[in-house]
Amino acid sequence: MIDRDHPLSVTRQTSLLNISRGTVYYLSQPVSPADLALMRRLDQVHLAHPFVGARMLRDQLARQGIHAGRRHIRTLMLRMGIEALAPQPGTSQAAPRHKVYPYLLRKLAISRANRVRALDTTYIPMARGFVYLSAVVVHVASRKVLAYKVVITLEACHTTEVIEQAFARYGIPEIANTDQGSQFTAEAFTSVVLGNRCKLSMDGRGAWRDNVFVERLWRSVKYERVYLKVYDSVSAARTGTADYMDWYNTHRPHSKIERLTPNETYLATLPQLKLAA
Repeated sequence: MIDRDHPLSVTRQTSLLNISRGTVYYLSQPVSPADLALMRRLDQVHLAHPFVGARMLRDQLARQGIHAGRRHIRTLMLRMGIEALAPQPGTSQAAPRHKVYPYLLRKLAISRANRVRALDTTYIPMARGFVYLSAVVVHVASRKVLAYKVVITLEACHTTEVIEQAFARYGIPEIANTDQGSQFTAEAFTSVVLGNRCKLSMDGRGAWRDNVFVERLWRSVKYERVYLKVYDSVSAARTGTADYMDWYNTHRPHSKIERLTPNETYLATLPQLKLAA
């Protein structure tokens, strides 16, 4: 946005764009190796015990010889995009001016194709740094992963791109279910969903059961691939994720869907075409 070779001075350019001149010269600080190791351990404990908050995480880690303050742990949790799955004091919004949509899945039977798709984002640790597995679209009836993207920031443009890919490849579902993260409540994302005549459903904050299918996918991705491989670059994370998702859809059987693969179950839930006599 700022062109250092432009005839206009940097000061004048920042003034015209109404941004601070200091942001032009600011260099983001990399996450320290100690914090990266702590974030990975937090992620593992959170997957095993998703109800645990910053205070209990502090106590759990202290028993393992890892000492960190509650506020520091909370800061890292915010950076990772995780929180304790427990009732919160009132209904809060992830972004103050973003609209939160009602939850539509209560007592809804989900047994056929294109009725409900679930979306979420998770933190993926690497050897140095981390990325996000953003807006994974899961076909709820079959567990099939329809679209996803590995990114370095949590922004609505990524979630928008992924949901558009899923719509283009697999059609429009009745309902898309997300949490209340700012990337899902942003107008850029909600306008795409609603503009395609798809209903938007959002989980009550801390209600783990609402997006349990995606949460279970996170555990599979991390324990079956991410923690074993330790990606050393963003490109390696993208390649490894693509390889795992292909294997997950085509070769990994699930006990909850009669030990079929997601692809097999997805095909079985599609409406059967009637052949002319």
